[in-house]
Amino acid sequence: MSLPAPSSDALAASHALQHLIAAEIERASGAISFARYMELALYAPDLGYYSGGAAKLGKDGDFTTAPELTPLFGAALAHVAAAIIAQSAPRILEFGAGTGKLALDILTELRAAGIALEQYAIVELSGELRARQQALLRDFPQVVWLDGFPDAWDGVVFGNEVLDAMPVHLVRKTAAGWRELHVTVTRGEFAYEEHALDGELQRQLARQIHPDDEAELPPGYETELHGTACGFMATLARMLAKGRGAAILLDYGFPGHEYYLGQRDQGTLMCHYRHHAHAEPFYLPGLQDITAHVDFTAMALAAQDAGAAVLAYMNQAAFLLGAGIGELLLRTDPVDAMAYLPQANALQKLLSPAEMGELFKVLIVGNNVDLPAALAAADRSHRL
Repeated sequence: MSLPAPSSDALAASHALQHLIAAEIERASGAISFARYMELALYAPDLGYYSGGAAKLGKDGDFTTAPELTPLFGAALAHVAAAIIAQSAPRILEFGAGTGKLALDILTELRAAGIALEQYAIVELSGELRARQQALLRDFPQVVWLDGFPDAWDGVVFGNEVLDAMPVHLVRKTAAGWRELHVTVTRGEFAYEEHALDGELQRQLARQIHPDDEAELPPGYETELHGTACGFMATLARMLAKGRGAAILLDYGFPGHEYYLGQRDQGTLMCHYRHHAHAEPFYLPGLQDITAHVDFTAMALAAQDAGAAVLAYMNQAAFLLGAGIGELLLRTDPVDAMAYLPQANALQKLLSPAEMGELFKVLIVGNNVDLPAALAAADRSHRL
């Protein structure tokens, strides 16, 4: 691969993480699950991608998220939040708030609309990102940081590109059945080796891949099992089941019947390094993001089984249009080209089927609240 060279300090940190992972592999009799490898690569204290000190987002990081493109994204989400808050409580909880830009734009829009927010809580695992959020949001005293799930929640929950960064297990279909891919060390390098699936992974596989779809998949087919993300959705659903509110989750992915296709025979695992995308998760661990596309059918079922209602599912374009982002753009006078064109171009990226409009989906789960009519009309949850 032809990728930008890391600094000497970054390379030293990656080497330290590689030694840490190799030591755990040795203690585990020579192999660990890919999910554990991914967890260490992303979240190992001080060395993992999200727990280390390097910039992650924006032009100086490894990838750009929707809130970094335009404040219109957060403003649109604020209007959906306002409709839900009116039926529940003036509280917002955000998981994985990145630089804090989404929170800033939501809070700014709600303040401009005269909507008083009692609390904006953030759950953030990255110390570096939490520090950036605290600096950016210092003018909003209602913002607090939590270390985990509240027991119950009335209000709104946001998760933008959170599910894709949760560790996944990798599995491969063989002539003898499904096998899990573990990570081992061979000649000083990380490599895969096949292991039998344990009972929990067998149950997760059965939940994700319908037998009719499985029969069509060829030997050698590889994909991901999303047990961690399903567990997150179940906990989220139980939290919401005790009150009134809704969780809005935005991410890239597919419903199950589109996820497990023959042409997707190498799965959806993807890495992001300095705005380059590639599929090599063993490259410079700790310096690159590792993600997998979301199986939204599995997420919806996990939430539903834990007591939440599936309120809506749609692509990002339909969600943002239903949230009124087009009208928000028109608050900038088109005659002022210097101000209008950058926002219009960002909106095109968010809405275009060739960009983020179709690949990104929105899943809304909750209890005892109704969605705005435009979003209810855009619901495509029957496609799950």
